Amino acid sequence: MGVQRSDRVDLERGLGRLLTTGTYLTVVLVGLGVAVMVLGGRSPLEPGFPPFDPARLPADLAAGRAEGYLWLGIVVALSTPAARVGAALLGYAGRGERTMVAVSAAVLAVIALGVLLALGTG
Repeated sequence: MGVQRSDRVDLERGLGRLLTTGTYLTVVLVGLGVAVMVLGGRSPLEPGFPPFDPARLPADLAAGRAEGYLWLGIVVALSTPAARVGAALLGYAGRGERTMVAVSAAVLAVIALGVLLALGTG
């Protein structure tokens, strides 16, 4: 018994919406960050931009600081593809497609390893 065509189409549509939403959210956040910088008389290209600090993100956003919007936009941009793979894994699991679940899990493992190595903890 195979997967129905409508199930495949529904999953692909949902995954497409996830990517589209992540892309739009990224553009809005980065656009807000650049606008806040420009309105504050700063250039988005000026040196001295603060490094990423997840603990600072909520305070930066609450205070309307450009850094908060820009860093959150980057986080959304980087996490959207991984979220798509995770959603695909759940969709495949719900349909009983073991091979695709294994492939999706392997891709997520590679992404997680890359993040850990980038953070210097791997």
